[in-house]
Amino acid sequence: MRSIWNFLTFSGVVFLCLLITFTSALLVYYLPAPAVGVPAVDFLGQASLPTGFSFRGTELGGLSGITYDSNRSVYYAIADDRSQKAPARFYTLKIDLTQGLLKDGGVVPVNVTTLLDETNQPFAAGSLDPEGIAFSGNETVFISSEGDAKQLIKPFIKEFSLSSGRQLKTFIVPEKFLPTKNGKRGIRNNLAFESLTITPDQKYLFTATENALIQDGPDSAPGTSSPSRILQYNRSTSQREREFLYLTEPVASPLKVLDIFSSGLVDLLALDNQGHFLSLERSFIGLGYIIRLFEVSLEGADNIQDIDSLTAVDINTIKPVQKHLLLDFRTLSKVTLDNIEGLTFGPPLPNGRQSLI
Repeated sequence: MRSIWNFLTFSGVVFLCLLITFTSALLVYYLPAPAVGVPAVDFLGQASLPTGFSFRGTELGGLSGITYDSNRSVYYAIADDRSQKAPARFYTLKIDLTQGLLKDGGVVPVNVTTLLDETNQPFAAGSLDPEGIAFSGNETVFISSEGDAKQLIKPFIKEFSLSSGRQLKTFIVPEKFLPTKNGKRGIRNNLAFESLTITPDQKYLFTATENALIQDGPDSAPGTSSPSRILQYNRSTSQREREFLYLTEPVASPLKVLDIFSSGLVDLLALDNQGHFLSLERSFIGLGYIIRLFEVSLEGADNIQDIDSLTAVDINTIKPVQKHLLLDFRTLSKVTLDNIEGLTFGPPLPNGRQSLI
């Protein structure tokens, strides 16, 4: 469980990008101040935590999402641990960007919060697969779980108390996303709700499937993209309002070992209230990872929430979300890529540019 935190910058605004699995990593970028149209990115630094790092009796690693609390100047990172190494939990981190870069020792855990189920008990082992996290702006965080299609454990999106980890609200997941015994519908195993983000005005919550639902089409493969769905929820009503087609990139290389490969959408980050996001896609090809960052727009994209199966319609008649490649992480010569699954804005840097982790 090696933990690495990297720092990059986009011209104008800084983004911090979190590289994670049972290895964790953080990157920081610059962008032009929150606005659509990201011109460039520069690498600013990285920090590492040792394999097996322990904090308050838990192994700190397997981080799969990160979110920033500007009120307290801290970050919350969800552990991708199915209550097996320790009860399901999220960590509170301090990240030192005061010098406009990130160095070893710049990432410090300050708290760990155990998540509680409907009975106010820690989640049982194997009962969830926490992946995404988003700070509400108040005293709560939203967390998504992929569930487990093989065990027929449903994915979820829930709101939890920031201080106690107590469960407060559950968002309704449509039936077409739920796993089934015959394996012909619903989420694919380990390819469900990886992402989670809230618009700056706090009105809408977005998540997405990492790959297609079984009834929507194939999962990703060399030369084959996968038709994922982005879900838009109204935060005040907890109701899903729209869904959008997001076409993932094919597995980035035909090179693979023992036919082990995957590629998918692992996180979203809202740039504004008008449907513009950053998206993070990751390919695993047996020998390593390929990570890419995109700018995404919902403008003109069709609402597909009433389409139960994309294979039952002509998918070519559906207008997907627009994507624009911002960064292929393979161009970062000083960064050894691992499993990157989350990103968040941090504070403005001393030079006024916006950070992204």
